[in-house]
Amino acid sequence: MIEIVFDQDARQASAYDSTKQVGYCVFTEDHNTWNITHTIVVESYQGHGLARKLVECILQEAKRQGKTVIASCSYAKKVLDEKTNVSLDFEV
Repeated sequence: MIEIVFDQDARQASAYDSTKQVGYCVFTEDHNTWNITHTIVVESYQGHGLARKLVECILQEAKRQGKTVIASCSYAKKVLDEKTNVSLDFEV
């Protein structure tokens, strides 16, 4: 079973299979804004939605802390764009 862990001090969310780190998503922090800069999943673990879960972990924690999130990571930007479009669809 894969466990997703948020680490504020390291500024990342990590995916673990037992004790082995199989993915991570890192962000920088500038005042009240988190910028997701990089998302990596070990090749043998790709295709199972881990990258999305890592990005969403950071998004959930940012929301809990009242932070704004941007993404210079292309994958995280795609996830953010999808979430923005879904939110707009529900508001209309």
